[in-house]
Amino acid sequence: MSRIVGIFEIFKTQELMFFKDITGQGAIKAKLINNIRNQRVSHAQLFLGPEGSGKLAMAIAYARYLACSDPSPEDACGTCSSCKKYNKLAHPDLSFFFPTVVKGKGEKISGSKEQAADFRSYLEKSPYVSLNGWYSHCQLENKQGIISAEDCNEIIRVLGYKSYESEYKVVIIWMIERLYHSAAPKLLKILEEPPEKTLFLIVSENQDQVLNTILSRTQMVRFPRLTDPEVVEGLTVQHQCTRQEAEQIAFLADGNYYYALEMLNSKENLEDNTGLLREWLRACYTPDMKKIVEFSEVLSKLGRERQKAFLGFSLEVFRQCTLLNYQANTLIKAHPAAQEFITRFSKVLTPAVAMQMSEEFSKAIYHVERNANPKILFTDLSLLSFRIMRAKQ
Repeated sequence: MSRIVGIFEIFKTQELMFFKDITGQGAIKAKLINNIRNQRVSHAQLFLGPEGSGKLAMAIAYARYLACSDPSPEDACGTCSSCKKYNKLAHPDLSFFFPTVVKGKGEKISGSKEQAADFRSYLEKSPYVSLNGWYSHCQLENKQGIISAEDCNEIIRVLGYKSYESEYKVVIIWMIERLYHSAAPKLLKILEEPPEKTLFLIVSENQDQVLNTILSRTQMVRFPRLTDPEVVEGLTVQHQCTRQEAEQIAFLADGNYYYALEMLNSKENLEDNTGLLREWLRACYTPDMKKIVEFSEVLSKLGRERQKAFLGFSLEVFRQCTLLNYQANTLIKAHPAAQEFITRFSKVLTPAVAMQMSEEFSKAIYHVERNANPKILFTDLSLLSFRIMRAKQ
C-alpha cells in the first residue's frame, strides 16, 4: 500500500492544438471553420459536452485558426507569427480564465492572471483536461476552485484594450459552472455588450450548473461523447498504441478521451487501484480490523478527487462482476490487471451483493463530495461491505 498512485497523473504527451490533433468531432470542426470563412462568428459561444470530448482543445484550435494569417481550408498554417505564439499559448490577444484555488489557509484567492503560467504548463502536456486533473496538477485536490469577481474584472480590463495582432481578442473561459455568484453580474454585462471584434469561447460540462442568463447570451455548440472507434483511431494514429490495447482502453474510457490518455500514460494506476481494492475487500471479508483501519488511513490521504476516482473504479469492477455472473462474457473487457480479480471476486459478488455494494459505494462518492471525514467514511464503508458480502452466505 506504500506505493499508491492516484488516477489523475499529469500527461507526458504534448498536443499541438490544431484541428487535426482533435480526436473525432468532425462535424463541429467543419461548422466552426465554415463560420469563420463565411464571417459568421458569434461573439459568445458555449462549448458544452462531457469530460474528455475535446471542448477546450477545440476552443484553442478555433482561436488559432481565427488568428492565423495564412490558414488552409482545413486548418491553421502552423508557421505564421500568430501560430508560433499559439504553440506556446502566449498570443497577446488570447486570454484564459479558469477556476483558481486558495494555496494556503487564510490566503486570498489568486485569480487566473496569477496562475496563468501554471495553467499553460498544464495545457502544454495535453489540451484534453479535467477539473480534477487541474486540481491535481496544482496539488490542491482538497480545494474547490472558483472563477472569481477579480477574474471578471480582469476580463473587462483585458477587453478594454484593442487587439495587438489579430482581428479578434479571444477570451476562453473554462468550466464556467464554477463562476462565483457575486461575479456573475460583471460577466453578464460584458457578454451582453462586448467590445467590437471580441470572441468569448465558454467551456462547460454541465448545462444545469450554468446560469440561465449566460445560456441566453451565448450560441451553444454541443459536443457529443466520443465513440469507441474514434477513441481507437486517436490512440493508434496519434499515440502509436497497438490496436488491441486501444480497443481495450476505449471500452473502459467510455468516450472520455482524457481518461483514455490517462490510462495509456499511467498504466500502473489501474494496477495499483486493482491491488488496493483487492486487498481492501479481502480485509473487509475476513474481517481484519487492523488492516481495515490501515486501509482507511491510506484512503483518507489520497485526496478527495482521487478518493472519488478510486470509488468509481470500484463501481466498474462491481459492474463487470455482475456481467460475468449473468454469463455476458462478450461484454466484459477489463484491464489485464483486473481480469483475474474480477473472475475470482464474482463468486462472492453475486448480482444481489453487487447491487447493494454499488449503492453503498455511490453513497460514499456523494459524501466525499460533501467533505465527509474520510477516516470515518471508509471505516464505515468497510464494515458495511463486510455485512453485505457475508450476509448472503
